[in-house]
Amino acid sequence: MQRYVYYVYGILSYILFLLVFLYAIGFVGNFIVPKSIDSGQFDGFLSALLINTGLLSLFAIQHSVMARPGFKKYWMCIIPAPIERSTYVLFSSLVLALLFWQWRPMPGYVWDIDSQAANYLLWVLNGAGWFLVLLSTFMISHSHLFGIMHVQKHLYKKSQPDLKFQTPGLYRYMRHPIMLGFLIAFWTTPTMTVGHLLFAIATTGYILIALRYEERDLINYFGDKYRSYRQQVNMLIPVFKMPHQKQNSYSKEEAG
Repeated sequence: MQRYVYYVYGILSYILFLLVFLYAIGFVGNFIVPKSIDSGQFDGFLSALLINTGLLSLFAIQHSVMARPGFKKYWMCIIPAPIERSTYVLFSSLVLALLFWQWRPMPGYVWDIDSQAANYLLWVLNGAGWFLVLLSTFMISHSHLFGIMHVQKHLYKKSQPDLKFQTPGLYRYMRHPIMLGFLIAFWTTPTMTVGHLLFAIATTGYILIALRYEERDLINYFGDKYRSYRQQVNMLIPVFKMPHQKQNSYSKEEAG
């Protein structure tokens, strides 16, 4: 019975992630969803700044702290190993949902592009950014990244697979295509308000800082394999040429 409960827990956590991910697209893009980055009542600049900064900080702390190996070692004394990843996904989704719910609009245009052609181009780039995020998760291991593999293996009484290093698809040309996709999605908009700019700057800063900690963890785990990979492949700017050394015998899992 425990194995089935864990499996259902993992599936429900994953479904919540999918819903929050889809909502994020509408939230940042200001369409379809009932509450977006620029909608809602304006309660004053200082109030909005403090609330939004607090929400962004809460997500950054939760997302980074729970991803660190030291915290995981302590956390897994409380949370069973098969659902540790699903719990991380669940908490991240809940904090993001809170951010979307409580976000305060900050009106005022940083830029507002009138050109129809430029608008189309920016929306295409925005969609491409979100698509890159999702596509990149499947290039590594989507089911492992979001906890599905863990609960599925536990359900069928199979051992959990070892974390391996690999560089499939776009990972041969940049180390973090998922994060590049987020950066593209957050910045490509025909209308940049003050609130959207705060969101874009804060999330960009968080991504750049978090990647430093993530890469430190990857070096500690994979050692010289990852050091060699770093020397050959850029972090976020793709260079479309084959690395000097053959890498398809390795495996890499996106951490955090």
